[in-house]
Amino acid sequence: MKKLFLKAFHNKSLRWKIMFSIVVFFTIIGSSLFVTMIIDQYALGVISRSFRSNEELNSFSNDIVLAENALETYINYRTYESINNYYIAANRVEYFCQTMQSFPSADEVRHQEYIVHQLALSFLRYTSKAVTAHRANTTVNESYQKSLEAYQFLVDEISRLNILYMKKNSTVYNSDRNNVRLILRFYIIFFAGFFLLLLLLLYALVGSMTKPLGEISDVALRVAERDFDVPLFNRDSHDEIGNICRAFDRMIISIREYIDTIWEKARTENELREREMEMQALYADAQLKAFQSQINPHFLFNTLNTGAQLAMMEGADKTCYFIEQTSDFFRYNIQQQKEDATIGDELGMVDNFVYIMKVRFGQRLEFIKDVPQEEFTQHLPSMTLQPLVENCIQHGLQNTRGRVELKVQRTDGFVEISVSDNGSGFDSAIRDKLLDAARRGLTPDYSEVKKEEKKSTDEHTGIGLINVFLRLRLYFHRDDVFDIVANDDGQGTKFIIRIPENV
Repeated sequence: MKKLFLKAFHNKSLRWKIMFSIVVFFTIIGSSLFVTMIIDQYALGVISRSFRSNEELNSFSNDIVLAENALETYINYRTYESINNYYIAANRVEYFCQTMQSFPSADEVRHQEYIVHQLALSFLRYTSKAVTAHRANTTVNESYQKSLEAYQFLVDEISRLNILYMKKNSTVYNSDRNNVRLILRFYIIFFAGFFLLLLLLLYALVGSMTKPLGEISDVALRVAERDFDVPLFNRDSHDEIGNICRAFDRMIISIREYIDTIWEKARTENELREREMEMQALYADAQLKAFQSQINPHFLFNTLNTGAQLAMMEGADKTCYFIEQTSDFFRYNIQQQKEDATIGDELGMVDNFVYIMKVRFGQRLEFIKDVPQEEFTQHLPSMTLQPLVENCIQHGLQNTRGRVELKVQRTDGFVEISVSDNGSGFDSAIRDKLLDAARRGLTPDYSEVKKEEKKSTDEHTGIGLINVFLRLRLYFHRDDVFDIVANDDGQGTKFIIRIPENV
């Protein structure tokens, strides 16, 4: 039976073992407390039982005194409260008399109880006659005097009985005290054995759970010192520690197999190095060819300048100016990709872009520019205004005649730039999602706006708008520098950028 229990305990999980140990611990503690309560109750019962007869006799004496005082008050003042107190005390005296010795006895204590019992009955009989006579308005002196005499005799005999009780109870108390001492000795021995048993049990339970951990720790230290010639655990238990031991065994076997394969891999290392050098040479050659195939931006600018000079020589002034504006636009676009710019720089770039668009669309495009005659040196991310103007041109040209208005003004510590069109307006759902994506810092490729828009130029424009708003948010570290609203007349869309004046 013991072997079966140990085997079952050995195969249980570590959590089950800990819970079992806790349950056993609290079971023993509870048993100890229960035994302690029983011992305490017994000791208290012994002590209280020793002098219980004296307490009861004192209570009996008090009831007799109360009955005598109530009778005297009733005879003198004839009050309801006094007669009520008398009957209450008399009933208690009569009840206690029933528990006392009612016939003579050879035992001194019991015979004294008999005397007190007879005197108490005489006292009650005379007091009852006195009450009856007083109620009938007859003479009560004789009955009352006899009750007083019985009361005096009764008090004296009660005192004598109390002394006899005291002597008897002292003897019983001494005997009970010896018994209590024996109980206390048993109590001490019990607790000493209890704690010893508890310590042994906890030591056995904890030892059975921590011993494998110590073995694992020793083996792990040897492995850490690169000593892989360690014995395997081969543990057959199915708890957490058994799983760790089996995993550790597999790890040791894998390490040994890995060490065996290192020598085989070392044989082919030189061949791999040679192949790696060959691949690096091929990669360098491909990279060089890629660099050689790249177009130099300066070649583009030189080509555009050559075209402008050729147009000038041929007298095509408009063509020359168009090529120069296009060259300036692309030069600004390439040079400012990773830099910020002033509002003035951006407005100049917008002028170049609008000129190019007007050449393309002619009278279909109307561009209105309302900018105060002053210098705006506040900085903002480069290529911010051009995507907004481009978006307004695309949506404005959906009508017969597109109208784009760019306005700059100072309001409440901001330089407010608004770009509006007369297009069909911005869908409110797309607008909310676009602004929410920008304010939450979403990159354009993962914005929900892309799912809502068409896979045409609108998609590119929406992503461009998120780029603009996202760069503004990151540049100024605030969300109130951009917004999209409808025009005052309800037609078209207005993009608003607020640049703080102190930047």
